[in-house]
Amino acid sequence: MPSPAVAYRSALAAGFQPDPGQAAAVNALEQCYQALQQGKSPRGLYLWGPVGRGKTWLMDLFHHNLPVPARRQHFHHFMRWIHQRLHQLHRQPNPLQQLAAELAASVRVLCLDELYVSDIGDAMLLGGLFQALFEQPLTLVVTSNQPPSALYAGGFNYDRFAPAVAALQQHLQLVAVDGDADHRLHPAARLQRYWVDDEAGFIEAFRQRGGTPAAPTALTLGGRQLPVQQCRGDQLWCDFNALCEAPWAAQDYIQLCDDWAGIWLSALPPLGGTPQPMRIARGTEDGAQRVAAGDRQLPALAPRDDSVRRFIALVDECYDRGRPLYLSASVPLPQLYNDGHLTFAFRRTLSRLLAMQRADYGE
Repeated sequence: MPSPAVAYRSALAAGFQPDPGQAAAVNALEQCYQALQQGKSPRGLYLWGPVGRGKTWLMDLFHHNLPVPARRQHFHHFMRWIHQRLHQLHRQPNPLQQLAAELAASVRVLCLDELYVSDIGDAMLLGGLFQALFEQPLTLVVTSNQPPSALYAGGFNYDRFAPAVAALQQHLQLVAVDGDADHRLHPAARLQRYWVDDEAGFIEAFRQRGGTPAAPTALTLGGRQLPVQQCRGDQLWCDFNALCEAPWAAQDYIQLCDDWAGIWLSALPPLGGTPQPMRIARGTEDGAQRVAAGDRQLPALAPRDDSVRRFIALVDECYDRGRPLYLSASVPLPQLYNDGHLTFAFRRTLSRLLAMQRADYGE
């Protein structure tokens, strides 16, 4: 099996663009790979940088050719598994230590893609979880758009997340993958998966891809009914209101990608908006810890930010699974989200949507 360095040189010879940021990451991955091959338990890696710099691709080069048992998951999937196992172990002492020991008994390397923390429950859990993982003979390799110090920055009860940041900084080698090029934007053959004010073109493409449109119906998702516009073959068509305005969660989008080869989303509106200041009432609680008395200022939110978070989760899941996402919108892609509290998070979403317009996406 080729090492990361050998695989990277082969990619360059096949036409991949050289990138100094990627080269530094390859060197770190190569050292980790060689140590594992020699039976050692090397220090893990934290690859971080802007979208489109090839972090996931580099981690996959490393994972696909490992000489030891390994597990590779998107971070959302990993946290879903953690919550499920904690529910099963809720009467057991030290459940996080049990989970970490369970992982270490099955794999030598754990690769987590796209570490991003916005949920208060996950934030408070991760400190103990990472500490438990680092106590095991387990090598952790992580990718993220942010350095550990920027994860969940300014989040409520941040002090409960601080141990996770400290553990990542102490136990992982931080490698910035920060080349100038967004590799998802390189010229390539295009395949239209985004229509602007062209519902007829969107419907015709759906008909050609999935067959003759069927009547609107509904399907069961997470024990509830999801209204759908049409479904045909392995293609599912919903509108934005049904799939992103309603209270669905990441695990529901995981199920969609399990069940459908292509997802079509129509009536996609402009998602940005002027953030509005909000307050949380006196005496409310964040998670398990009561906040200080008095009203507290929340981050400025736009009216659609909850649905935007769901849309981001849907794009992440489709991209990670190689599922094409077809969109019918009222504005061009670069104008989809121009202003708001989620501007940073949406940069990755925009880059992924642009990558989905490539003809070789999902191959």
